Amino acid sequence: MKQERGASMIEIIGVLAIAGVMTAAAVAMYNVIHTNQTRKIASTEIQNIARDTKLLMELRGDYTGVSVDYLVSAGALKNVYPPIGGDEWSVTAIDSGAGFSINLVQLEHGDCQYFATTVPEWATDVQINGVSVSGTDTNCFSTNTNQVSFIVK
Repeated sequence: MKQERGASMIEIIGVLAIAGVMTAAAVAMYNVIHTNQTRKIASTEIQNIARDTKLLMELRGDYTGVSVDYLVSAGALKNVYPPIGGDEWSVTAIDSGAGFSINLVQLEHGDCQYFATTVPEWATDVQINGVSVSGTDTNCFSTNTNQVSFIVK
């Protein structure tokens, strides 16, 4: 009687299938963790931008003239890159200089939903695509064309 060594082809395919499923699950879990971490970092950066803008501009008594370029030149921001979203973000004065807004553009639906449901306590108002956040209606588009504005007065 001849004794066989090794695994059959079916056993190898079964092991590879199990390994494939485990790898797919690990990659999906990594993507979720990475996305959540990116959003939390962006949220912290936005809070720091708001704090630094208030510290810099309150000495003048109003926020007229505030912009991303001004904040970079004054040392309140390290660079002109947005914390999240598209490249055309802004910091602008509102209500004749009585406050300012941090405007993020080209946000994906998931990022928009995150900022709509986690309204920071330092912001007076949060607007999604020009509409104030209220209740469960977030006004987020399903595309990556969302704009989120954090209003500080």
